[in-house]
Amino acid sequence: MKTPFSILNIIMMLAFLFSVAVQYNDPDPIQWMAIYGAAAAACILQLRGKLDWKFSATVSAAALLWALFILPGVLSRPFPTSMVDSFHMTGVADEEARELGGLLIILTWMIVLTIHLRRKEKPAEG
Repeated sequence: MKTPFSILNIIMMLAFLFSVAVQYNDPDPIQWMAIYGAAAAACILQLRGKLDWKFSATVSAAALLWALFILPGVLSRPFPTSMVDSFHMTGVADEEARELGGLLIILTWMIVLTIHLRRKEKPAEG
């Protein structure tokens, strides 16, 4: 029987794989496929019990740096409320805000995986 953590990890893996699949029409698909693919790979490795915390930490660091690079552009514009109205991009503000959101989701889940692995690694104090 799968644990709640494993079930959530499967959901995140599927979300990341879906994100890889929908990047084909993005103006810069390769880098987005790579970051979402790396996040999906971390989930798959976790499910197989083969994930090293250094891999998930590296993916989270990449997502954080990329998010920090995008953040000034997002903050310099009014919040694009149209970004949640439809799946169509109506402008640069929508695209950057969605990209930032995706990076924050990757960052969050990779931190969760890293903490989970680090906690399992520490010997029990008795």
